[in-house]
Amino acid sequence: MIFKKKEKIKKENKVSTKLYDSIQKPIITEKATLLSNNSQVIFSIPMDVTKKNVKEAVEKLFRVNVKKINIIVSKGKTKRFKGKVGRRKNEKKAIISLEKGQKIDITTGI
Repeated sequence: MIFKKKEKIKKENKVSTKLYDSIQKPIITEKATLLSNNSQVIFSIPMDVTKKNVKEAVEKLFRVNVKKINIIVSKGKTKRFKGKVGRRKNEKKAIISLEKGQKIDITTGI
């Protein structure tokens, strides 16, 4: 029997689906557009994602260098609507600072 060597796939070129799950959507507000002048971008992320996961996802999906990541967790408020008590969902945001001269164009998509 003759065995053929399997070709090894480089991990750098391969993008897994976990990277797409660690970033939900970009946040486009007035504050976010002001931060974009300083090479910063804001993304909404799941509650169980860490800074390391976000950094890896942004660097591989957008091909940029991440300088720093700040995480904001805002707890959901209790609100009333027509006399009934409801609760807004908890939210987690990542403010991503990029290296000088690098930008992410959010409008084009991935």
